[in-house]
Amino acid sequence: MDNGPIAKSRVFRRVMDYLGIEVRTHLPQRKDSRKATARAKGKVERPFRTVKDMHETLFHFHKPDTEFHKPDTEREANEWLLRFLIRYNGMQHRSEPHSRLEDWLQNLPEGGLRAMCDWERFCTFAREPERRLVGVDARILIGTTQYEVDPDLAGETVILWWGLFDTELNVEHGERRFGPYIPVGGPIPLQRYRRFKKTRTEKRAERAEALAARLELPRAALDGGAVILAESTDRPAPQAQPFRDPDPFQELRYPNAIAAKKAVARTLGIPLARLPADRIAALDTLLTQTLDKPVIEDFVRTHLKKQRGD
Repeated sequence: MDNGPIAKSRVFRRVMDYLGIEVRTHLPQRKDSRKATARAKGKVERPFRTVKDMHETLFHFHKPDTEFHKPDTEREANEWLLRFLIRYNGMQHRSEPHSRLEDWLQNLPEGGLRAMCDWERFCTFAREPERRLVGVDARILIGTTQYEVDPDLAGETVILWWGLFDTELNVEHGERRFGPYIPVGGPIPLQRYRRFKKTRTEKRAERAEALAARLELPRAALDGGAVILAESTDRPAPQAQPFRDPDPFQELRYPNAIAAKKAVARTLGIPLARLPADRIAALDTLLTQTLDKPVIEDFVRTHLKKQRGD
């Protein structure tokens, strides 16, 4: 990629490291006089531009006063996009004697595709640190939004890990991490802010809507039935590698058995030494098998909490 602001972002570098992606930037012009320097060609942006120019335009060709102006649900819109991508990838390759999809399948890596994490998990990776002082009421005020953190952090200087794509807040103090926390307080009143000046994109969208009122495209152009979807499922799926979750904020697993036992003791509200010997042995056996938080929390809820009054 080029040496723009994204390539220099520490958050971007950290997320790429979590996903196991190596970031390479091209050399400046005339840095090496013996050979031409590598340049970013925009190959990642090109497919998005193709979808925007070819598929998104079809939505504006439906009359607004008809029931076929837009998809009825998000699922139907995704099906329209999938049909368009299947048609597009089935077209002839611009330089090879086969389709684009066949060219892509022939050039897959030897180990197969690397699976990607889901969007919710990706949001937990994209976080930016900021040092702040927690108030005496264990709250942090960011603009007009308040977050209520653990009472033990009142009056302490902590590091806030802001999510770039969500509103959850993680807090780091020393070697411990707390959270995630969500905003507290009431909703923002409606009609509170002034109307902003229309951007160039909004003006262009209005012109497209005005053009759609004079043009008409039948719904069958996008809603092609299940024939194309059925043909796409006949091809065997390529080999794939599962996504390895680094879990940097320890949201899914405890770092070790000692940390897991401390969390169990805090959940029960008593020292583990006060539990019967057979239950302590069962807990030790479970911790040797897994450190997953959901599994351990379910064990505490069904075996330890339920039997404390025995």
